[in-house]
Amino acid sequence: MTQSRSQASRQDGFTLIETMIAIAIMSIGIVALLAAFGTAVATTQNAQANLIARQKALQAMESIYTARNTQQITFAQIGNIASGGIFTNGATQLMAAGPDGLVNTADDLNFPATGACPAGPECLVMPGPDGILGNADDTAMSLANFTRQIAINPVLEADGVTTDPNLKQIVVTVSYTTGISSVRRTYTIDALISAFR
Repeated sequence: MTQSRSQASRQDGFTLIETMIAIAIMSIGIVALLAAFGTAVATTQNAQANLIARQKALQAMESIYTARNTQQITFAQIGNIASGGIFTNGATQLMAAGPDGLVNTADDLNFPATGACPAGPECLVMPGPDGILGNADDTAMSLANFTRQIAINPVLEADGVTTDPNLKQIVVTVSYTTGISSVRRTYTIDALISAFR
């Protein structure tokens, strides 16, 4: 009889230690889930700035190719000012293209004040609380925290020493800050451009 009583007492249920271990494992899972939600929210908040950076980089690249294809500029002018070209050295704010129609050149202008946007660096008009663009409640999104740099680099021939006179590398980098912590992010695209259309 003593043997059957001892076996029955061992099977009575969970102990306090087993319950604490189960709670600890569940807590770790819940914390991991909350971290995943936090990352998703941060990514969603940065998605708009990432899209703007991508579009501004592509816009600059396309304008250079268009100017070359329409013979608005010569192949020799595709370069930074320091090397005899027309594109500014270093990063500049997103300004309106000047009379030459190209961004990041010496003739760039401030954007004029329009509706919700003040004069100065580029500004986007966003729909207001009603979600309709073009109403009195529209809001302005300044792009003053964005900068763009166009770097034109020579390309070496196969020997690794001689510069190819008919080929250049274009690197467009858009940098911006996002969020409360003001983390600096960049979006870079690069391409080769030749003297031939």
